[in-house]
Amino acid sequence: MAGVHGLVAAGLVLLLAAGAPAFAVDYTVGDTSGWTSGVDYGTWAKGKSFSVGDSLVFQYSMMHTVAEVSSADYSACSASNSIQSYSDQNTKIALTKPGTRYFICGTSGHCSGGMKLAVTVSAADATTPSPSTTTPSPSTTTPSTSPPSSTETPATPSDPGMDTPSTPATTTKSTGSTGGAGSGSDARSVMGLLVGAFGLAMMG
Repeated sequence: MAGVHGLVAAGLVLLLAAGAPAFAVDYTVGDTSGWTSGVDYGTWAKGKSFSVGDSLVFQYSMMHTVAEVSSADYSACSASNSIQSYSDQNTKIALTKPGTRYFICGTSGHCSGGMKLAVTVSAADATTPSPSTTTPSPSTTTPSTSPPSSTETPATPSDPGMDTPSTPATTTKSTGSTGGAGSGSDARSVMGLLVGAFGLAMMG
């Protein structure tokens, strides 16, 4: 049972780690130099990614202050209308929302000497989703076994030989009597010619 409990606990730790947002970062302004004169804070901020949840840590001597100002006051190096002003020599400012924030030293002449910082804060990074392990199921589509929708009936062949034979025409032959009558008429004509010729011979 102890082994099972250990596995469950390990699983919970992994789930919490996977669901937790990225760790916030505390940026020490100026790194080891801190917040002081003679440091190019524009170069220091270049290449850094500031996100919601991160913090800026200003470490400075009693000669300096930290004043958060508007864009116009940042350009004019004016701390008279500062949004917030700090002088505790170890100021931690949380970056709570996206946008650009402006900071200057409120001591006269220090801002114009380079003690000014502008940072652009981006929205907090979303938790990177774990890669999907879902295996796509293979297609189970069953081929259709139904017969073709259109069943063609073979056409009746139109071969002339397959046509119903027509009734042969009946030819009526002439009867023998008709032929006999024709023959008798011819014989009588010949006999008449012979008799006529004979009579002419007798008269001559």
